[in-house]
Amino acid sequence: MNTAHRLCKAQRSRKRAALPIWPIGQVRLWQIVKPVMVEAGIPDAPHRSPKGLRQRFGINATVNGIPLHMLQKWMGHPQLSATAIYADAVGKEEQDIAARMWG
Repeated sequence: MNTAHRLCKAQRSRKRAALPIWPIGQVRLWQIVKPVMVEAGIPDAPHRSPKGLRQRFGINATVNGIPLHMLQKWMGHPQLSATAIYADAVGKEEQDIAARMWG
């Protein structure tokens, strides 16, 4: 994951309080994220997109016990109710469906 490592290193070198996480446009971000997802071996499907990556991040965080208020902050949700949607996806049935989709 050389591409992802370079992005993380560049991000750490910035002052986080002064700049947004991604101070670039949405199109350019997609041009960067897509090759990283290909390099990571994510199959070509609807979830191989920035939105799919973001949703998977939220679900994975809740599955791994990250408190919702922390996830809310990380994802930039103004309301906790928006973040709570990811918590709904951690039931056994939802996990099985997600596993089939992402597997």
